[in-house]
Amino acid sequence: MAIHQILIHPDPILREKSQAVKKITPNIWKLLDDLADTMYDAPGVGLAAPQIGVLKRVIVVDVGEGLIELINPEIIAARGKDVGPEGCLSVPGSQGEVPRAAAVTVRGLDRHGREREIKAEGLLARALQHEIDHLDGVLFIDKVVRWLENNPEER
Repeated sequence: MAIHQILIHPDPILREKSQAVKKITPNIWKLLDDLADTMYDAPGVGLAAPQIGVLKRVIVVDVGEGLIELINPEIIAARGKDVGPEGCLSVPGSQGEVPRAAAVTVRGLDRHGREREIKAEGLLARALQHEIDHLDGVLFIDKVVRWLENNPEER
C-alpha cells in the first residue's frame, strides 16, 4: 500500500480512455489498496486509477458510508436529473455546478471477481458518475454549467 501523487489537469493521461481489467491479480488488489490510501490521504470521496497514472478501469469511492471498490464499473441505469457542486482532486481549486443523473445503478466487479450492483442516489450517485467519467478521459470541468467562486478553470 502506498500513497501516490495525483495527476493534475492538464496532464494528458487524464484525457485517455482506460482499459478494461481482464484478470484480477495481486497487482489489481494493490492498485485498489493504493487508490484507497491515496484518496483518504488527499482527502477525497473518490479516486479513479487514471488519476494516479494507471489506465485501468478501477475506481474507489467513500462518501462516508464505507469504501466501495469497483473494477470495470459501468452505469447500467440512470434516472432523474440533479445539478450539484463538484470538485476534483485532479483539478484543485475549482468547483462548479454539474448536471448528473439523480440516481444510478452501477455494475462492476469487487476485488474477488464477484459481480456487484450498487443502486445509488445523492452524493454516492454523483461520486460514482464522476469517477466513471475519469475512466473515459472526461473531467467534471467538461460538464460544468456554472462555476462556483473564483476558479482557475473558468472560461
